[in-house]
Amino acid sequence: MSRITETFKTLRQTGRKGLIVYITGGYPDFEATLTAVLAAEEAGADIIEIGIPFSDPMADGPVIQKVASYALKAGATTAKAVELVKCLREKTNIPLLVMTYINPILQYGVEAFMQDFAKAGLDGIIVPDVPMEEAAILEQPCKQTGMDFIQFVAPTTNRERIAAISKQATGFIYCVSTTGVTGVREVDYSQIGTTMQVTKEYSDTPLAIGFGIGSPEAARKASVYGDAVIVGSAVMQKLKDEGINGVRTLVQSIRQGLDEGRE
Repeated sequence: MSRITETFKTLRQTGRKGLIVYITGGYPDFEATLTAVLAAEEAGADIIEIGIPFSDPMADGPVIQKVASYALKAGATTAKAVELVKCLREKTNIPLLVMTYINPILQYGVEAFMQDFAKAGLDGIIVPDVPMEEAAILEQPCKQTGMDFIQFVAPTTNRERIAAISKQATGFIYCVSTTGVTGVREVDYSQIGTTMQVTKEYSDTPLAIGFGIGSPEAARKASVYGDAVIVGSAVMQKLKDEGINGVRTLVQSIRQGLDEGRE
């Protein structure tokens, strides 16, 4: 059983909602990323998603695009992300994912990418620009190295596609709350909620909802429909504006909001 699966099992047993925190690797440097991850865990994050900066991030909104650009200029690379995961694994047992795009994986080499990250202690990958029809290029290497390959559903995903995605899904299913890119904004979570209800008919894989969540109130509203929420742009904005303490304070407030929501 993977760390991700084990974490969701514990969350369900305790009646709690999961909090997945996204942090861009290498912003403003890798030492800061390491510190931010540990601070987020201490503040109540259950799973950490580390973004590997990429020059053409199709799913990322303006905040993450900006910090990723800064990280790239500061020397962030996929190889350094491997070292970051290795360093983190020496300090924490929290489940770790990387969010990246297919181009950096191909440039690094699919087999080498999976093997190096698996040896470093990574638990799963999120690759938003690989559709279900092309997932085989990553699916088997993930299985061979024991990493979860996170699949996506969105309000526009039809039932037939949901059924097929559910068969492939491991770890959790990333439920995109709205069309567009990442970023904090007002979202009607009932739209993705309908998709999530259909997904539950085909799979008992945990459902995590992301895009638009940046406050305790938004997290509570989103968590009604699934097992976890994903917070990224708001975290990176806090890191950019207020440093590590800003990250810690935001994650604590969202954790508290989620826990109060179940009382």
